Amino acid sequence: MNAPVLESEEHQALRSAVAALGSRFGRDYMTRVVREEGHPAELWAEAAKLGYLGVNLPEEHGGGGGGMYELSLVLEELGASGAPLLMMVVSPAICGTVISRFGTAEQKAAWLPGLADGSRTMAFGITEPDAGSNSHRITTTARRDGDSGDWILSGRKVFVSGVDIADATLIVGRTETVSPTGGRTGSLKPCLFIVPRDAEGFGRRQIDMELQAPEKQFELVLDDVRLPADALVGDEDAGLLQLFAGLNPERIMTAAFAIGMGRFALARAVGYAKERTVWKSPIGAHQAIAHPLAQAHIELETARLMMQKAAHLYDAGDDIGAGEAANMAKYAAAEACVRAVDQAVHTLGGNGLTREFGLASLITASRVARIAPVSREMILNYVSHQTLGLPKSY
Repeated sequence: MNAPVLESEEHQALRSAVAALGSRFGRDYMTRVVREEGHPAELWAEAAKLGYLGVNLPEEHGGGGGGMYELSLVLEELGASGAPLLMMVVSPAICGTVISRFGTAEQKAAWLPGLADGSRTMAFGITEPDAGSNSHRITTTARRDGDSGDWILSGRKVFVSGVDIADATLIVGRTETVSPTGGRTGSLKPCLFIVPRDAEGFGRRQIDMELQAPEKQFELVLDDVRLPADALVGDEDAGLLQLFAGLNPERIMTAAFAIGMGRFALARAVGYAKERTVWKSPIGAHQAIAHPLAQAHIELETARLMMQKAAHLYDAGDDIGAGEAANMAKYAAAEACVRAVDQAVHTLGGNGLTREFGLASLITASRVARIAPVSREMILNYVSHQTLGLPKSY
């Protein structure tokens, strides 16, 4: 499916509406939230009330009936205003998508309306201390209790966002099977489980991050967490398909997050370059300033096109094509964002490091998209052997 180059009037109207919401809150609001160690609850509630949080979820469950294109548009515009909502990547994009595609009727009824209207939030746990980007090395295991049919989960997760505010966490584990010798081993088929925040044996520890963000990061410990049989989302034997149904939206939304951040930084720099005068002319009149800013704009727009392509492919049901495009979009957006932020800070000079302009903290934040949810090197590995057909290096 070829993605349209031009957005529809409906999408343009959505952009304008979300941008207006973002401008009412903006960077100052997010800075205050971080300083007070709180959560952007007011913005989250307002975005939910306007139907933005659940724009990708089915209408029959309270959503907007749109897709990943519309949701990525919302996050991008909020980011461009200086007020991105990271939990949009997790709750409606990953968890909402997985449940809407593979959940039972009961799971959909229990979770999707709340995820759509913002009254419920879900975190996502996949990364482990020793597994990194290799989902085949996940050691969190789930075994069935032969008597009750319950699932029992054991393992650890790290860098899980927003667990403190989430009603549940969608945990990626591996089902255990019994080997011929009687020992237990994990299959290579990951499964996804809804783990309520108050489940017995489900512990969390906040990770002390240098990065300043309203969303906290956590390490999770699952110590024989007992869950009912209906905690499993989807088919036990279709794990990879269901997992990547969540990971592709994660990459698309990370691209939106990065593009929005880059646009915010670039707008600050352009505004400053138009007003700051040296030797009787604005500094933006000098090519040493103007050209790098123009390059940053080109790179951000190019990344946006790839993100839009990925979103269209995903919404059209082309999971394989969307996987390739989503990885490329995430890579391009992360690189463009880092360069845009760096050039913005450089354009402002000393002012770029002051609280007044709100750019210095983005130096660290912009690197997140290069690292998470998958490193740029792993994306290059993916493209080199999946797209170009080169031998695997690992």
